[in-house]
Amino acid sequence: MQISNSIALVTGANRGIGKAYVEALAKAGAQRIYAAARSIESLQPIIAIAPDRIIPLALDITKLEEINAAAGIAGDVNLLINNAGVLGGGSGAFAEDSVETARRELDINFFGTFNMCRAFAPILKNNGGGVLVNLLSIASIVGIPAISSYCASKAALHVLTQGIRTELKVQGTLVVGVYPGPIDTDMAAGIDMDKVPPLSVAERTLAAIEQNSEEVYPDPVAEQVFAGMHTPMKAVEQQFAGMMPA
Repeated sequence: MQISNSIALVTGANRGIGKAYVEALAKAGAQRIYAAARSIESLQPIIAIAPDRIIPLALDITKLEEINAAAGIAGDVNLLINNAGVLGGGSGAFAEDSVETARRELDINFFGTFNMCRAFAPILKNNGGGVLVNLLSIASIVGIPAISSYCASKAALHVLTQGIRTELKVQGTLVVGVYPGPIDTDMAAGIDMDKVPPLSVAERTLAAIEQNSEEVYPDPVAEQVFAGMHTPMKAVEQQFAGMMPA
């Protein structure tokens, strides 16, 4: 896909990496960009990036009725970027509220994104196949102390992304997993590591889409984490991809 031919929808578009995706899409000449967030008011600065091409959508991905409403409005989408996510806390697995935190992370990071994939897969098919992007993390494959429930939610989404990649290939949909390390966003404010700007993640993702790449490691930490394990992981994914039922 050429980004200049895309009609995109970005969830969690009001800040951080989501805002960067909107900026990068506008810069790359996307025809139309649906910018989605729970609060429509929070999208006002985002619309100003390209008022003639950016359409705001109120969308809480934990609410199926709002997902279905968005699918009804954005029926021309051929690029879905599932960016919305949450890091619920950093107090560890045995904190008093850790189970509630884990449920919220799973509700948004896994189930919310899963429902977005389900709602928009038929739309992508109707529009020629298109591209579906899931924002994952190095935490998808590495357990990080103090945020283990977040890691679990992203690990679940990682495996789901592998599965739907095979399922949606038959309709011509490219499924892209993006695996950033520490990014300079509000979510990662408490992480004491060198961080890359969100726009770098967005631009690397769009470049990967144009190259038909299935996975994006958009920063040095991500590249290092995956360097020693990419080949065997990919071999296992492809092995299980061949086990689809007839």
